[in-house]
Amino acid sequence: MERSAIAAKLKENLDLATEPVAVKWLERVDEVAGFQARQSSRFCQALMEARHGLKALLTPENIYCPASAAAFGFSPRPEKLASGEMLVAFGIFGNATAARRTVESMPQLPAGKYAAVALCPLAEAPFDPDVVIVEGAAEQVMWLALADRFDQGGRMEFSTGVLQATCVDAALLPFVTGKVNASFGCYGCRDATDMEPGEAVIGFPGNRLPEMARNLEGLAAKAIPKVRQKGALRAFLRQGAATCE
Repeated sequence: MERSAIAAKLKENLDLATEPVAVKWLERVDEVAGFQARQSSRFCQALMEARHGLKALLTPENIYCPASAAAFGFSPRPEKLASGEMLVAFGIFGNATAARRTVESMPQLPAGKYAAVALCPLAEAPFDPDVVIVEGAAEQVMWLALADRFDQGGRMEFSTGVLQATCVDAALLPFVTGKVNASFGCYGCRDATDMEPGEAVIGFPGNRLPEMARNLEGLAAKAIPKVRQKGALRAFLRQGAATCE
């Protein structure tokens, strides 16, 4: 199945309002055609643009967030971020030790290995994505997580510092670990993007796209529509109404 068709099925089966996003790290800025580094942007904002149909290219020169720049190996962490001072000033952590411990736990790509990261709607990606990211309602993220378990079962372990939710949790971790990861969002992306209070974000390795789409089809055949009909809830409410009489 063509990537555009897979993207369309993901949107249909999950009832997504915005696009699944393809993400790729580039060793050369000109590695893919049609992408230009434009105005300064945070990674979460580039993701937002891609969800709404645009292409984005982030480089060491135009990435605005120092935390994601450090995570991608574009630049060192500024001292105020590394020390925890910045995060305490934002009111995210109660003390510098807690903030510093969280920052130090963040994975980082090798310094200087990548020259850029490209984002675009999955349906329009001119490359094989390193990671596919979906941002949506918690219920939609749940179904994608279940698609990961559909064939193999077992439990999932998501990794998050409740910080750098899109750049690290949903993008970098699936890239370096080869595993699905989800996050509730973070201070940065909820302040800087249109992420709604009830939304979350999930990322999975791009080489698992056919498998994830196929498993989601299996869920959409029965489980997803049945749950969305809320039959068990309606039965419970009918019983309660009868009892109240």
